[in-house]
Amino acid sequence: MYPEEIVKPMRQELVSAGFTELKTADDVDNILKEGGTTLIMLNSVCGCAAGTARPGAIASLQFDKTPTHVTTVFAGVDVDAVAKAREHMIPFPPSSPAVALFKDGELVHMLERHHIEGRSAEMIASNLTAAYDEFC
Repeated sequence: MYPEEIVKPMRQELVSAGFTELKTADDVDNILKEGGTTLIMLNSVCGCAAGTARPGAIASLQFDKTPTHVTTVFAGVDVDAVAKAREHMIPFPPSSPAVALFKDGELVHMLERHHIEGRSAEMIASNLTAAYDEFC
């Protein structure tokens, strides 16, 4: 577990942009049962990857097609919610940060850490908006 004073600004960056925090396993299951499209941003303290993943995910929401639900869980903090989200992300191995798009509860697009590292926020946003165009 990371101290709250470390993760608070990273949480707030997404929450301020309209992301809903999922704190429990039930929160994850319930949002995916609601249907429509759901983005889950698996947040992380990793500066090299999460430092572009968060702004990229936020920037991806500035276009016409966006997911019905925009959510986040925090690796190393929201332990049960992260474990449940990762169950829904199978067959992909655990990765943080990561960004997953679900349609009617089924995983349809995934950005793992290795898709995020070394890429700009604009590249991440472009990848996500292409997925939104296809699935949202």
